[in-house]
Amino acid sequence: MSNFKKVGIGSQARVELHDALGLTGAEVSVNALPQGASVPFVHSHKQNEEIYGVLKGAGYAEIDGETVPLAAGDWLRISPAAKRRFFAAKNSGIEYICIQVKAGSLEEYTAADAVIG
Repeated sequence: MSNFKKVGIGSQARVELHDALGLTGAEVSVNALPQGASVPFVHSHKQNEEIYGVLKGAGYAEIDGETVPLAAGDWLRISPAAKRRFFAAKNSGIEYICIQVKAGSLEEYTAADAVIG
C-alpha cells in the first residue's frame, strides 16, 4: 500500500484532498452547493490553473465578469489570473470537482508518460 492511498470523503460540502491523499502535484477538491447558494468570495490564483467538472445539478460561474452556465457533464478550464466565483442554480444544487495544477507544468501525458510492464 506504499504506492497508493485510498480515502472516503462522505457527503461534506467541501473536501480538499491534498492532505487526505498526500498529493504532490495537484490539489483536488469535491464541492457541493445547495440550490441558490454560492461560493462566498471571488478569487484568482498566482500560478495554478483550475479544471472544474460538474458531477450533478446546475449553476453558473462568473469569470472576469462573464456568466458561464454549468450543467452535469460540463468541464471548464480557467487560467490562473481569471477572477472567478461559482453559484448553484435557484432551483438546483450543484456538485463539482475542482483540480488545481501549476499552469504550463504538463510535460508528458497519457501514453507518453506511461511505462508499460
